[in-house]
Amino acid sequence: MPDRALLETTAGRVVAGLAALLVIGVLAGLALLWPDGSEPRPTQGPAAGAIESAHVVSIAPGDCERFAGPGCRLAELELRSGPESGSRTSLALPRDRFAPPIEAGDDIRVARNTRGEAGEEVPLDDPSAQAVAFVDFERTGSLLLLFLAFVALVVVLGRWHGVRALIGLGLSLALVVEFLAPAILDDRPLVLTALLGALAVMVVTIVLSHGAGLKSMAAMLGTAGALLLTAVLALVAVRGADVTGLSSEQSALLVAGVGGQLSLQGLVVAGMVIGALGVLDDVTVSQASTVLALRRANPALGFRALLAEALAVGRDHLGATVNTLVLAYAGAALPVLLIFNTAGTPFGDAVGSEPVAEQIVAMLVGSIGLIAAVPLTTAIAALLASRLPAGSGQ
Repeated sequence: MPDRALLETTAGRVVAGLAALLVIGVLAGLALLWPDGSEPRPTQGPAAGAIESAHVVSIAPGDCERFAGPGCRLAELELRSGPESGSRTSLALPRDRFAPPIEAGDDIRVARNTRGEAGEEVPLDDPSAQAVAFVDFERTGSLLLLFLAFVALVVVLGRWHGVRALIGLGLSLALVVEFLAPAILDDRPLVLTALLGALAVMVVTIVLSHGAGLKSMAAMLGTAGALLLTAVLALVAVRGADVTGLSSEQSALLVAGVGGQLSLQGLVVAGMVIGALGVLDDVTVSQASTVLALRRANPALGFRALLAEALAVGRDHLGATVNTLVLAYAGAALPVLLIFNTAGTPFGDAVGSEPVAEQIVAMLVGSIGLIAAVPLTTAIAALLASRLPAGSGQ
């Protein structure tokens, strides 16, 4: 809970009231926009069979040219899930550069092929047809090991603070999976839903990790203001730059699977809002923490001095964070840039193409929101800290 000394000041009561209103508004918004599954989700395309786990027993040349062309290989598979677990079948593998690098001993995921209007599954032992099709590699085991290593490091180094951070991470992922994605598919307002989801994640992570004191209140209000600015700028920039959201393969899959009711342009804006949240949390908490550290080191510092000194630190942090943000978006656009470079496309034309322009807009919008968050959060934290008596526990 906030320090009682903080609530005895006018500025403290105002900021605490604003933070409480923010939390109440987020909770009310979640209740209002929470998906109920009432919107139909049309599916298009041929019916797909069940996806099962399989183990690659062996790979050898075989009679599979009619399925995978010359030089093909025949993989013997043992199903590891589903009603036919333990049964064996075969999968033809083409020998070209685009074929998945499947080897004996691999664990993969396959889809049961269907045929006919009734969508009956091809029998596993039918030599005239492929009973299964390759979907992807099975990565559950390796991902679980990596996740456990991550959890162990966070807990060992962060101790109780790290445990709280992990709980916040879990709740954040739950909000994205259980609220944000279903709400978008339920035809909720895209940008409002993304903004509300981002604010909910922000409240959960900051309060769990840092409590509900001065630092958290300043960081929440600073992050909320910067997120709102980011959402408005993203709307204006995406429409002004005519970013349609149609340039990616994922967009085509969404259009095919969901239908025309989903605004891809709105989805681009929503992605920018969610993407900006991670760096905003880092910057706002750091700025609020810096103000408090300065106040503890020198209780005589007033609002102006705290603001000036903390902004000096913030400018250094801001330069490094903006550079990180730019490199992150540049990395996302790197494959497209390589394609343009291979084709000899002029730099200006490459930058103006939608796949690259979308990343540039996201980078600039996120950076502007990040820049705005530094003085906003610092001012709120300095205003509160300067009103606290010397020796306060904040």
